[in-house]
Amino acid sequence: MSEVAPAKRERHTLSATDWEREALEMIAEVGVQALAVEPLARRMGITKGSFYWHFPNREALLEQALLRWEEHDARNLTTSLGQIDCPRDRLVSFFRRVGREKLTHEVYSALCSAPDHPQVEPVLERVAQRRIRHIATAFLELGFDDEAAQHRARLTYSVYLGFLALQRQRQTPSLSSEAFDAYIEHVIQTLIPA
Repeated sequence: MSEVAPAKRERHTLSATDWEREALEMIAEVGVQALAVEPLARRMGITKGSFYWHFPNREALLEQALLRWEEHDARNLTTSLGQIDCPRDRLVSFFRRVGREKLTHEVYSALCSAPDHPQVEPVLERVAQRRIRHIATAFLELGFDDEAAQHRARLTYSVYLGFLALQRQRQTPSLSSEAFDAYIEHVIQTLIPA
């Protein structure tokens, strides 16, 4: 009888959102392939019975966690950056967010390490297209023609992806250091016209 009570309590105290958030944290730390129900439950200090109250399997959790992350990313583009009137300021903000939105970038970096995963591939495609479109729009507003804006957007995004790859290999300055701030400023001055 005492074993039933904790499982019941877990079901009522943990939501699907809690599982999704912790899944994203785990993905950021150890990658998509390492996401599994038992280790995730251990991280959360509970039994895996609570998991099955919310999700039928790991794939359902991964799908929902990725959806949550993608919606958060899209909201960031439209609210945080989309509301900035000056296109140059919008581009500058895109780079400065790298140091502030740590989990978002760590999850994206982990997803980039699993581009062929059937649940990850479409998410990566949608997110990259949305971000590149957003960046290209800013360059268009700065006066570049369509082709030049697209090229600059891809170059800007390539630099961002390269930064994430270097970060995973611990080849970049610490996010909270003066060296990191100086690096971001150099990138901004190099890629974004004054």
